[in-house]
Amino acid sequence: MSKQDFIEVHDAFQNNLKHLDISIKKHAITVFTGLSGAGKSSLVFDTIAANSRRELNETFPSFTQQYLPKYGAPHVGRIDNLPVAIVIQQKKVGKNPRSTLATYTGIYSLLRLLFSRIGKPFVGYSDTFSFNLPQGMCDQCQGLGYVDHINPDKVIDYDKSLNEGAITFVSFGPGTWRWKRYAYTGLFDNDKKIKDYSDEELHDLLYAPQHHLTDAPKEWKKSILYEGVIPRIKRSIIESKEGEHHKEAISEIVTRTDCDKCHGTKLRPEVLTCLINDNNIADVLKMDLNHVIEFLDNIDESLVVDLIRELRTKIQSLVELGLGYLTLDRSTDTLSGGETQRIKIAKYMNSSLSDMVYILDEPSVGLHPADIKLIKHALKKLKEKGNTVLVVEHNPELIPIADNVVEIGPKPGKDGGNITFEGTYQELLNSDAITGKLLKEPLSFKPKKKFSDYLKLENVNIHNLKNANVDIPLKAQTVISGVAGSGKSSLIQAVKDQLSDDFIDLSQDAVGVNIRSTPATYLDILDRIRKIFGDKNNVSRQLFSYNGKGKCPLCKGRGVQITNMAFMDPVIQTCEKCHGERYSDEALQYTVNGLNIAEVLNLSINEAINFFEDYADIRDRLLNMKKVGLDYLSLGQSLDTLSGGEVQRLKLALQLNKTGTVYLLDEPTAGLHMNDVSTMTNLFNELVDKGNTLIIVEHNLAVISQADWMIDVGPKAGRYGGKILYSGTPEDALNVKESITGSSMAEYNQERR
Repeated sequence: MSKQDFIEVHDAFQNNLKHLDISIKKHAITVFTGLSGAGKSSLVFDTIAANSRRELNETFPSFTQQYLPKYGAPHVGRIDNLPVAIVIQQKKVGKNPRSTLATYTGIYSLLRLLFSRIGKPFVGYSDTFSFNLPQGMCDQCQGLGYVDHINPDKVIDYDKSLNEGAITFVSFGPGTWRWKRYAYTGLFDNDKKIKDYSDEELHDLLYAPQHHLTDAPKEWKKSILYEGVIPRIKRSIIESKEGEHHKEAISEIVTRTDCDKCHGTKLRPEVLTCLINDNNIADVLKMDLNHVIEFLDNIDESLVVDLIRELRTKIQSLVELGLGYLTLDRSTDTLSGGETQRIKIAKYMNSSLSDMVYILDEPSVGLHPADIKLIKHALKKLKEKGNTVLVVEHNPELIPIADNVVEIGPKPGKDGGNITFEGTYQELLNSDAITGKLLKEPLSFKPKKKFSDYLKLENVNIHNLKNANVDIPLKAQTVISGVAGSGKSSLIQAVKDQLSDDFIDLSQDAVGVNIRSTPATYLDILDRIRKIFGDKNNVSRQLFSYNGKGKCPLCKGRGVQITNMAFMDPVIQTCEKCHGERYSDEALQYTVNGLNIAEVLNLSINEAINFFEDYADIRDRLLNMKKVGLDYLSLGQSLDTLSGGEVQRLKLALQLNKTGTVYLLDEPTAGLHMNDVSTMTNLFNELVDKGNTLIIVEHNLAVISQADWMIDVGPKAGRYGGKILYSGTPEDALNVKESITGSSMAEYNQERR
């Protein structure tokens, strides 16, 4: 083999990488593994992918570059023989309510063309069948398919005046700028109770459409349009980005119903008269992908043979990846990260491009072992088309697909960033590498327990669950398993509906982070640390805030200087004055036990536990970070550098000291190495020993096997799932053929004998 057959990376020192040199074989599948936070993403995404994307962008004219995503120059000597990178990550699709599976994949455009060509009677061309264009959309709901009704009794307190806060919805309180849009109009007596308003005044307050006021007082700016409270909340909050911040408040005032004109189809009535084999386009959009293929197979029209072939190819690729249960009208904002990633993989499976490097971020996340077999097939198909496939992965079910494995380690954070193994999968199994050792271990099971109390779910009918009945033991760890889309989340929703007491819901939603967020701020201990510094040195605690009085005057407390280079990427450099420490010289002159504030924030969690030994309130929170395996993070590390697995554990660390409560967890091991998974299973046992109940949606077989109880949902996804296949101990499931998860565990152990 020549050097051209390898991607040659020289001197990579991005983040915690220790000046790595590595040759990655082209036209092969290479899996990168290692402990969470060890440096896999730093090498694969922040170095290889970033360099490829950056150099590709630089081939475009500078005018075009300003509209392209910006990728900073990675810290690497050079990379030779680098193909164009296509990165497929675990990011959800945007929140646009008009985006569906059909529109996102391009299937809808082809369906519209199909109906315009052979549908009877002819009602118009392709655009006529679009609910996103005026030609086709229902004029009442504007193509959304639903109407939001705001209950005025939920936003108005009729026993109060405007001055007393009669408008109760968030951000409309007395003195706010939104409140002034009513109090300064001159339309109302601001001291008059709403219940005493005339019908006309009440209508003006609640429902008046946008219009200019003619006789408004001087406080009212003439350029402003007046608008009633109800349409204003709908337009400026519910239908805008601000709605994301007020979800809970909105849910209390809004009732969403199908549009009574189009009955949820989103389209004009005339459009729905056009049929193919007794189905209109809305009927087809309601079908799952398996049934759409059946619909296409029954069309025999020579005019659309090529169109049908292209539609079948697109849809079949999705079905082959286990997504046949999805309906075409499924809103993209309801798709999981794993579903979205598989949709993207399907798109590239049909691509005729070759010699690309496809980079995937844990494609197994959110997938049952039965689904992972489908991903394996898709990745092999990408390789067979002459491409290079790089996969960041922890899952023992997917790692065996590798032609080559690279382990980064040996530990997370500062103690990682080295190549600890490089070779074939078989060589990995025969090595002393931590991943190889753990891959050889079979699943183990807990001794059986007796339970006295249960949470009883009866006749559950949510989404695809039909009259489901199941008992969940209390003061135990129960895992809900099953293939993606089988009904696990619906069962969790039934649990939430049943629980009357408070419960802790730990979802996978990311914590709100920015460049100034750190473990110290998230754990709410930074103010306490600042107080310690202030008290010990008899100065204001404000001096130890990098957002306030103590910030470096040059970088304003960010630790870096960002220089905008117009058509080029912004240049991010460590601040030359504070050297990344964020603080002013004045703040840094004060110490506690020999360390200044910046040096304290640079301590790892593990080091900080000893440093704050005499401060129980700080130490206890840091010990919780150690329990969830995050003791390698530094107190002042920016949270936007954390992986998804680290974020999940960070959230759990805040909720560890509860007793007698119910924890609901959604794939808590997502993104975790097998070694980190064992840390989590030990933690789960501790929580149960304290009298808590854990109910976990999980695909990881090691977690499932260590649970006290298992509920398997399936057998497949969508309308083909929703049944309780098994309820009992994980070990007993090994001999139950109906249990998809039991069969997977038995197969896993068989392979390790």
